[in-house]
Amino acid sequence: MTAPSSPQYYEHHVFFCLNQRTNGEACCADHNAQAAFDRCKKQVKAQGLAGPGKVRVNKAGCLDRCQGGPIAVVYPEGTWYTYVDEADIDEIVESHLKNGKVVERLLTPPHLGR
Repeated sequence: MTAPSSPQYYEHHVFFCLNQRTNGEACCADHNAQAAFDRCKKQVKAQGLAGPGKVRVNKAGCLDRCQGGPIAVVYPEGTWYTYVDEADIDEIVESHLKNGKVVERLLTPPHLGR
């Protein structure tokens, strides 16, 4: 017998890789990941999307997709995004988090790993 599923605490949970490498390897921190994380949190809050039953934006360590960095992933969908600037973050918030439409142009190619 399977356990009954419970409602999710957040509709969307967004993780931003903020990993910083000191050995010279590529890392998201070298691509303004902290600024993008801050922007996303600010936009989510400003649009009234933050909180239980809505959206949570979190920092993450390495997500092991360094070649596609900077990286953010939205769950429960498991949608991986590569972003460049504030406009990309704003589009993810507006399109995906607010309106449920994936931003196809920002999807991380599936073959890109570390």
